[in-house]
Amino acid sequence: MFSWLGTDDRRKKEPEVFQTVSDGLKKLYKTKLLPLEESYKFHEFHSPALEDADFDNKPMVLLVGQYSTGKTSFIRYLLEQDFPGMRIGPEPTTDSFIAVMHGDTEGVIPGNALVVDPKKPFRKLNAFGNAFLNRFVCAQLPNPVLESISVIDTPGILSGEKQRISRGYDFAAVLEWFAERVDRIILLFDAHKLDISDEFSEVIKALKNHEDKIRVVLNKADQIETQQLMRVYGALMWSLGKIVNTPEVIRVYIGSFWSHPLLIPDNRKLFEAEEQDLFKDIQSLPRNAALRKLNDLIKRARLAKVHAYIISSLKKEMPSVFGKENKKKELIGSLADIYKRIEREHQISPGDFPNLKKMQDQLQDQDLTKFQPLKPKLLEAVDDMLANDIAGLMVLVRQEETQRPNSVVKGGAFDGTLDGPFGHGYGEGAGEGIDEAEWVVARDKPAYDEIFYTLSPVNGKVTGANAKREMVKSKLPNTVLGKIWKLADIDKDGMLDDEEFALANHLIKVKLEGHELPSELPAHLIPPSKRKISE
Repeated sequence: MFSWLGTDDRRKKEPEVFQTVSDGLKKLYKTKLLPLEESYKFHEFHSPALEDADFDNKPMVLLVGQYSTGKTSFIRYLLEQDFPGMRIGPEPTTDSFIAVMHGDTEGVIPGNALVVDPKKPFRKLNAFGNAFLNRFVCAQLPNPVLESISVIDTPGILSGEKQRISRGYDFAAVLEWFAERVDRIILLFDAHKLDISDEFSEVIKALKNHEDKIRVVLNKADQIETQQLMRVYGALMWSLGKIVNTPEVIRVYIGSFWSHPLLIPDNRKLFEAEEQDLFKDIQSLPRNAALRKLNDLIKRARLAKVHAYIISSLKKEMPSVFGKENKKKELIGSLADIYKRIEREHQISPGDFPNLKKMQDQLQDQDLTKFQPLKPKLLEAVDDMLANDIAGLMVLVRQEETQRPNSVVKGGAFDGTLDGPFGHGYGEGAGEGIDEAEWVVARDKPAYDEIFYTLSPVNGKVTGANAKREMVKSKLPNTVLGKIWKLADIDKDGMLDDEEFALANHLIKVKLEGHELPSELPAHLIPPSKRKISE
């Protein structure tokens, strides 16, 4: 009688069955999204079916760039060791796709063997044929960096039609396949060679819909002067703006990513700061991997839904007996109108539709009479997944993140500056004087004392109101001055003695010089007379 209650109960409890995000994604894909994809030939038009390895694999970083931009050197810089099959030179040296992955022993697995390994996420690359598989290898080696991520090195992109034809496989399509599955795409540019070739432009356009994964590295920036670097940076942004049609600015990291001395060391601090930002971005990939896979599945589901509407609309318009070919040409020619009609009828965003020209080309080789009509149950299953199951998985994602808060990439270049005097910002800003026996604030204390005694101290202390009148002269916002006050008022009595006042002024100076304030006062900044209080 009330069987619908039990069904609804099961519906609500279903997300709880998943033990991990990976298991949940696999089950949802196979039971709810895959049937829709298979019914409407999604895999022939867009992307091959996903396998378990696609959900289980480590985060992957894809490196793309024209020849001699330093892609292979960048990988060597991260790993701090050579990898099998590595070749570096000023000429186009890397002629293969190399998946650099973790392994107990060093070795190379050729492409044909790689695409039959169910534990690797490359099985569907088989569709690109032998011309590609002969140019695809996996380099395995024991390296701590590769325990957390895998890196894909790609052939240098060349200019000219001849180079594009001679590859023997669809280079842009292969990169698009990788772009769907990787966690980060790094486009490398050489500060000396900013021209974007036709093939590179085509490749960047093929990465459309994956702009959130793209980061740009302007490499070899130590080889040009500061003034030239500014011009090069501006030219790069202008060139990218013409190809990447997004209102947001792509993040560009400037530096020299190899272990050789800087040729022009003027911008050393800039390069260090940029490197740290890029490293933090890469280090966050393992922590955000589950969320990325969830996001990619949602994108795939939205595209699959739109594809189903397009295919079923074409089927509906096709005659059952006569005039099939003429009707097919007419429908393909008016595909833009079909897009608009579907957009209106189903309230779908224009950005969710596949590329019109590409879709028209693909439909030329299809028999439209064999397409499937609209199947509401399949679409309802996907809608249910997006509306209910995904919400349950989001809770699991957050749980997994809290259980593994320190899940970051370690080893190689990531550990090189972690501790010791070569860490980013060591001995600068609030860290100044960290190694010195004398209290660093004491150097400027005589000047601060002169101001202190003009503020009418009582029993050796100035009131908050009097201190505020002096501190606001720095023109720093109240939020910043409030933080400085909390750090400087060590005994928390609401007043400042001469040492605390000197400390407050020192922290103001740190902030005015462009450094960040510490969240807690470092031990070396605590005034000597207050060190027992803080303990």
